[in-house]
Amino acid sequence: MSAPRPAILIARAVFPEIVEQLREHFEVEHNPDDVIYSKAELTQRLQGKAGAFTTGGDRVDGEVLAANPQLRIVANMAVGYNNFDIAAFNAAGVWATNTPDVLTESTADFGFALMMAAARRMAESEHFLRRGEWKKWAYDMFAGGDVHGSTLGILGMGRIGQAIAKRGHHGFGMKVVYHNRSRLPAETEAAVGATWVDKATLLAQADHLVLVLPYTPENHHCIAAAEIAQMKPTATLTNIARGGIVDDAALAEALRAGRIAAAGLDVFEGEPALNPALLTVPNVVLTPHIASATVATRRAMAQLAADNLIAVLGRGAAPLTPINAGPFTPRA
Repeated sequence: MSAPRPAILIARAVFPEIVEQLREHFEVEHNPDDVIYSKAELTQRLQGKAGAFTTGGDRVDGEVLAANPQLRIVANMAVGYNNFDIAAFNAAGVWATNTPDVLTESTADFGFALMMAAARRMAESEHFLRRGEWKKWAYDMFAGGDVHGSTLGILGMGRIGQAIAKRGHHGFGMKVVYHNRSRLPAETEAAVGATWVDKATLLAQADHLVLVLPYTPENHHCIAAAEIAQMKPTATLTNIARGGIVDDAALAEALRAGRIAAAGLDVFEGEPALNPALLTVPNVVLTPHIASATVATRRAMAQLAADNLIAVLGRGAAPLTPINAGPFTPRA
């Protein structure tokens, strides 16, 4: 008699073909109605499961792991993993994985587009047009800031930051400055046309500041009122990283007061809720965390999450893209 197949939970709705692929290897409980599970319900549904397929909104911490001692891997369909308590994963011996690389170019495309939309006041002008207010041409009607030839500032210079730098430097003739915890090798800087500066210089020089750094407790509100005050009044701020990196209340106030020209935001504190003040200022472009949302990219993300589950539970191997850190002994 063959051994029973491992059971897994797919916590959110995902491409049907991915569900069917996983059914070939596992007993699958999935969520085609895309219900948002509470922590208690997620904990309960993980009972008896060896693996889980999650998204960035599914919080997995030490309590969830302790209540499910049979759990061996949680595969996150996201590159960010601030929904995971990685220290708890390490202590419990549970693999945690993410989906890096496959979304780099699509996310960089979107970040650059969001920056341009903010700089050129696209959302403001569309709303104006839709309200039927466009009656004549005017020399200063929605005159924004140039992108070409301006200074692009990037805070966080990983894969996505580097891809944005390439677009700015090679495609738009921008001067690119960046700040990162560690400076890139000289050959990498040259390839993307970027120069390392300290954070204060970055804030002071950037015409367009793009945030592409991971969320950590140390990075919470690393762009707040004091940092915004160091930026040019003509500058724009674009956040495609994570909510909580920016103090959204301080940003809304700065936009209202004209301390910076505009912002483009794809992520928010407490999303899908957002600070209501952001809805009352015209000079901000708001999108619902869709920077990686192309069909091809989302399929690739789902496939990589599935491949991680199959590697660990189906083949007894290490996952393709683990995020566990430090000494780690996986559960048997």
